[in-house]
Amino acid sequence: MAIYAVSVDEQRSTAARFGALYVGVDPSARAGVALSTLSRQPLNALRHPPESGTCGWYIWGGEELADDADFFQPVCVEHLPDQLAPLMPYLGLGPGWRVLLAANHEDVWFDEKLLAI
Repeated sequence: MAIYAVSVDEQRSTAARFGALYVGVDPSARAGVALSTLSRQPLNALRHPPESGTCGWYIWGGEELADDADFFQPVCVEHLPDQLAPLMPYLGLGPGWRVLLAANHEDVWFDEKLLAI
């Protein structure tokens, strides 16, 4: 199944490039997205273990992650905004992975602390 014209094979390939476990995303699952921040750079994403209909991904734009309870809104993966198209190849990275994307910059790393939440 493709999400925003990104095939599962491309997501698997991206996961393999970083030595990550591929964990697919159900398009009907929810991601936490800070919609009001998506015009900011860089684009950040982190993945907790999926649970209760969520895919575990939390996505925001800008340098700061707010503590505000309303910072993230639930968005079905199949309805992720167009601004997030560059992130789609990374959605197959398993829980514990973080992504930071900016113009001509890609930073992807594993953060074990994300598994304990």
